[in-house]
Formats: sequence, C-alpha cells, structure tokens
Amino acid sequence: MASANQIAQVGDEISANSDASNTEKWGFLALAAILVVGPFILSPVFMMQVMCFALLACSVNLLLGYGGLLSFGHAAFFGSAGYVCAYSAKVWGFPPEVAILAGTIAAVILGLLIGSLAIRRQGIYFSMITLASAQLVYFVSLRSSATGGEDGLQAIPRGYFLGIVDLRSDLSLYYVVAVVFFAGYLLSYRIIHSPFGQALQAIRADERRATSLGYKADRYKLLLFALSAFIAGLGGSMKAIVFQLASLTDVHWSTSGEALFMVLIGGMGTIFGPVVGAAVMVSMHNYFASLGEWVTVLQGVIFVLAVLVFRAGVIGSLAKRLRIRL
Repeated sequence: MASANQIAQVGDEISANSDASNTEKWGFLALAAILVVGPFILSPVFMMQVMCFALLACSVNLLLGYGGLLSFGHAAFFGSAGYVCAYSAKVWGFPPEVAILAGTIAAVILGLLIGSLAIRRQGIYFSMITLASAQLVYFVSLRSSATGGEDGLQAIPRGYFLGIVDLRSDLSLYYVVAVVFFAGYLLSYRIIHSPFGQALQAIRADERRATSLGYKADRYKLLLFALSAFIAGLGGSMKAIVFQLASLTDVHWSTSGEALFMVLIGGMGTIFGPVVGAAVMVSMHNYFASLGEWVTVLQGVIFVLAVLVFRAGVIGSLAKRLRIRL
C-alpha cells in the first residue's frame, strides 16, 4: 500500500505538470496574438526576419538544450536551404511552397551526412566536426557558379503561394511566414514532449545508463540532428523568399555563432527562449547598423551582461523567478 506521503508527492507532481502545461498553452496563445497584430505595430519585414532566425535558434536549442550536443555548424543547414530554395524558384521556376520544401529537404539530407560523421565523437570533437563541415559548405558555396559566388542569388521571385496568395505583398507574405513559423515551433514543442524527446534527455543525462537500458544512443542523436537541420532549413528557405536573396552570410560561421548567442540570451532548454534571443539579436542588427564595425563590439558587451545578469537566459531566469516553465 502506498503511504500518504507518496500519494501526496504524486499529487504534487500531477499538479505541477498541469500548471506547466497551462503556462505553455498561454505562452503559445500570447505568441499567436503577437504574430497576428505584429505587422500593424512593427515592420513586417523585421518581424519576418525575427521569425526566420527564431527557427534557426530553435533548431540549435533543440540540439543543445535537449540533446546536449553543441553544434558550431548550423549555418550550413540554414544557408544551404536558402540556396536550394532560391535556385529552385529562380532557375527551375518552382512555386514558393515547393521551393521551400526543396530547400528544407536539402538541409535534412545535409544534416544526415554531417550528423553521421559528427555523432561518432563527443564533446568538443563533435563541435569541431560540425564547424569543419560547415566551413566546407561555405567554401563550396563561395566557389560554385550555381550559388553566384560572392554575389549570391539575387532577385528571387516570390510567386504565388499554393497558386492563390500573392507573395509580392509584404503583408500577405508575412502571414504565410507566420503560419509556417508557428507550425515549425509547434513541431519543436512536440519533439521535446514526445517519448523520443524524453529518451533524448535521458541520453543527455547519462548516455551509458540509457544505452544499458536498450536505447540506441547514436540513432537517437542522428535523428535529432536531422530534425534540427529540418527546422534550420525551414528558416533558411523562408529567409531566401522574404529577402529575395541567398548569400554567403547565411552559410558563414558567424551565423552559427549568432544562433548560439540567441539561445543563450533567450534561455537554453526553454520553449520561448529562442524567440526572445532572436528578437534581441535582429533588433541589434537593425537598430545599431549605423555604428558599423562597432556593432560587433556592442553585441559582445550586451551578450556578456546578459549572461552575467540572466545566467539562465532571459526566459530561463524569468521562469525560475516565477517558478513556472516557459
């Protein structure tokens, strides 16, 4: 027979999970409301840029925050998806939804290739393999005529989404991007809270013990890597359509670094942290652009202060203070 204390403990756990679920539900409702009214308050292009980079940050957070895998090469998936999407739309004449799908699939394939090599090592060796692979993608993009070299692929046609929605209008494009972004975020949430996500967290906590219980750790890591590449590729493909441009900046190592900064500023291992981190980084790029090279210095100062003041990130620290899960 269970004791009264055990019954009370189980009851507390059920209550805590219910409260966390309600908090997350309200968080998603708030995010949806912001997406609906956002273009009437801020520039639609700015909001779309935040959403594209939020998906990139979300992919890094999924890999690092829940899988314990630090990647320095996610710009490879983000940028290569943008190139494939842009090339598909401009050269092959694919409609935007097919071009976005093509770019995302290309990112997944690249993720499987890089991931199959990287998961053979752990720790810093894993990170260095991802960085080296991303640099290889960068130099291929630089030298290839298909990518336009230093000029990139420009004047990408937006076309009609599903043959109905005219994406030449920023407002129409905004809501298409918002729907895709929200769907990608819900996918990430579902991955985290699925049995697969729970197994990943067990592997991150103690891989040897998880392996002894029958979990094939390498397979879980590879699948997580591919899913992470999928979300990053989705963001990169949409960015190419939004700005009608695919450039070397998106495959450069600095983009991977900025994605990591977004995660750390927002809160690693949190649901809404990547969105906050992306909003902070994109805002600095847009509103401090007049400072030229000093933008990098200012970003470094803000990042250091954010880490010192909000050690768990903005959302992570807020969640701890309010004793809720975000």
